[in-house]
Amino acid sequence: MLKLNLLSPKLKISSLIDLALSIPSSYIDTTLSSTINIGLIHTLDVIVKQVNTYNGKLFIEFYNPRFKKTIKSIFFRTNAYHYQEFALGNRVIIQGKVTEYKDTLQMNQPKSLAKSGEIIPKYKTPLKQYEMIDFIKEYITYDNLLKEGLIKDEIDILMLLHFPKNSQDTEIDDKSIDIFKKIEAFNHIKKLKAKRVDSPAIKSLDGDTTQFIKNLPFKLTPEQKTVIDEIKKDLLSIKKASKRMIVGDVGSGKTIIILASVMISYPNKSILMAPTSLLAIQLYEEAMKFLPENIKISLVIQNRKVGDYKEADFIIGTHALLFKKNLPKAPLVMVDEQHRFGTAQRQKLEIMARIDKDKHAHFLQFSATPIPRTQAMMDSALIDMSLITKTPFKKQIDTKIIGKSDFANLLGHIKEEIAKNHQVLIVYPLVEESKSIGYQSLDEARGFWESRFENTFVTHGKDKNKEKVLLEFREKGNILLATTVIEVGISLPRLTIIVIVGAERLGLATLHQLRGRVGRIGLESWCYLFSYKPSIKRLYSFAKTTNGFDIASLDLKYRNSGDILDGKKQSGQKFKWLNMADDEEIIKEIQNRIT
Repeated sequence: MLKLNLLSPKLKISSLIDLALSIPSSYIDTTLSSTINIGLIHTLDVIVKQVNTYNGKLFIEFYNPRFKKTIKSIFFRTNAYHYQEFALGNRVIIQGKVTEYKDTLQMNQPKSLAKSGEIIPKYKTPLKQYEMIDFIKEYITYDNLLKEGLIKDEIDILMLLHFPKNSQDTEIDDKSIDIFKKIEAFNHIKKLKAKRVDSPAIKSLDGDTTQFIKNLPFKLTPEQKTVIDEIKKDLLSIKKASKRMIVGDVGSGKTIIILASVMISYPNKSILMAPTSLLAIQLYEEAMKFLPENIKISLVIQNRKVGDYKEADFIIGTHALLFKKNLPKAPLVMVDEQHRFGTAQRQKLEIMARIDKDKHAHFLQFSATPIPRTQAMMDSALIDMSLITKTPFKKQIDTKIIGKSDFANLLGHIKEEIAKNHQVLIVYPLVEESKSIGYQSLDEARGFWESRFENTFVTHGKDKNKEKVLLEFREKGNILLATTVIEVGISLPRLTIIVIVGAERLGLATLHQLRGRVGRIGLESWCYLFSYKPSIKRLYSFAKTTNGFDIASLDLKYRNSGDILDGKKQSGQKFKWLNMADDEEIIKEIQNRIT
């Protein structure tokens, strides 16, 4: 990648292709006009025939030999330059809008051009125009762009736009836009690839998963098998420590993949870090249920420790692990929902995964937030990606958009489900009353539910006892009133109804995560989107599908695509030409080209 060492930092670009994509916003065409059309900008070769001044204004009469026409001009703002440039008898090139007054051509306050016959690009830039043009001339050459990896069609269009020979060269049509999309995708993927740094692994891991998989009380899905095979191949490597992100929809069976990875590592140690105590406890319970008895498992969370983590084969914990000075070095480190950890915690985790400056643990990240396939294709340049798009069983979730008039029916349905020993979750937008939001808060609503239903529990993000409340609700609750704290958290197998109050205020990805709380074991379930604006189109789009990856693509259409380079995946860089929601084929083509 060509380094732009001399380039001004004001431009905020990091590659030569960034500079090449800074195409002109407009052009000054200095080609001498071949006709005269009233009301349009013209460039004319003229002779100064008469000069007068009056009341601070400069009146000039020009003569154009080509059309044998007189053009009159008034300069309202003048300085010494004008009197020198437009001295009587001088031949000059002027440019401006031609008008007509009493059968006489006029061009008021025209510009004087040094020469004609050029098309001069104008750039939107913090630099002076001549500085930007100089940078472009120095760096944007055919050979430089070829060295950057662009192909002939891409280079040709960039060169024409920066160095046009005629007005046709400045036109951007549909074919040009497709080429710009490819250049943007190429530039972005190339940058991601350059950021990736691979290190040798601490050791090669080749533990057997055959018996573990055979003993499971269910069959793995084809996608689960594929991902386990990808991880096996990764962990076998000694030359390159694995860096893989496994993205699976809610309920897609990521936990079994985590446990299979433990088996691949065994008899070597493995560590898993989860963002909350609830998730860590849940993973510990699943590990105890499905892993062979000979695997020693330890749990490390704040104020609680189960088993001896120094002796354990599989250590599960929260960020509390990062503060254990004598935590064993493990050749496999896994993280669930890494984006929910702070920057300092992620840095400590990086150190934990490194045995020395040269060797790293194999590193697996798991996420329950589906991303569009286009995003996954791009991200794979920075980190290997595995997607689990299907669940082991088909969820039976009916999504309904409701309003005030539907409340009585909703109440009846809630009573029916509680009578079946099922549970209900109601999500409110705020904890306390707010005049700016027309919906009830958690505090305002709790009296209604607590007076009508036994075993009603309440929690929210600032509740210090939220984990205890959620565990108690799981065992004996009927209704849980919460905020979006419940978005990613404890598994509630008896939960069959979720009501999201003010649903239009949330993004589709958040709505999907909330909806994923119900129907965890295949029970018929319902998601009610309560809104005072039930006609919102995206809510109806959301209601039609339960596939998280389809919803991620839909979500992309309603907001700006993100930029993983600076960690802003939900919003951030917005491509000028590339549409992350619609241009999958272009991204696929570029990905194959770079690979």
